[in-house]
This record gives sequence, C-alpha cells and structure tokens, in this order.
Amino acid sequence: MNDTFLVGVHATGPDSCRITLAGDLDVVSAPDLRQAVQAAVAGHRSVLVDCRGLTFCDCSGLNALLGAARAAKAGGADLRLCAVPRALARLLRLSHTGSAFTIEPEPADAR
Repeated sequence: MNDTFLVGVHATGPDSCRITLAGDLDVVSAPDLRQAVQAAVAGHRSVLVDCRGLTFCDCSGLNALLGAARAAKAGGADLRLCAVPRALARLLRLSHTGSAFTIEPEPADAR
C-alpha cells in the first residue's frame, strides 16, 4: 500500500462486494488495485468499483482497471464502475475503452 492511494474491499452481500478507491491510481498504486480485484473476484460474483475518491488516473491506472475487467470476466464475475470522476470518464472516452466497463450512473442524491 502506498501513501497516496487507498483501496478497500467490503462485502455488500453474500456474493457481492464493493471496492473503494481513493487517491492517485498510477504506476505505483496499480498493483494494489490488481491485488484487490483478484481477491474480490475470487470470492464474489458481483464486484462494484467505487471510483468516487479517485483524484488522478494515468495510463497505468487505466491499464489496471482494464485488467480488472478482464480478470472479473475470466472469473465469471460481473464488474461495474460507479461514481466515475470527470477526469476518468474523459480518459475512458479518449482512449475508446469505456465500453470495457458497465458504468452505473450516480444517484441524483449522491451528487
């Protein structure tokens, strides 16, 4: 775990969990995300990645997210993103990788 990135995995039901991300998702922190996703998909069929706390995401972070989607699919799990910050949404759009994810809209009361 590094000082500028926090990742947490929290069970939300018997077969589902939420991964929370906070801080900078970059070349230093990407392995933390990969490890969390591996653990999550090993024990859950539904994984929600809450990006609300992300402050930065570089190409290594994007690659880690794409790897997370691939790992979930390979493990038979459903991986969804929620609360995607504007900068990450832009990165997904510009890199034409947004279709790799199911992105849940943020509820109106959470904005």
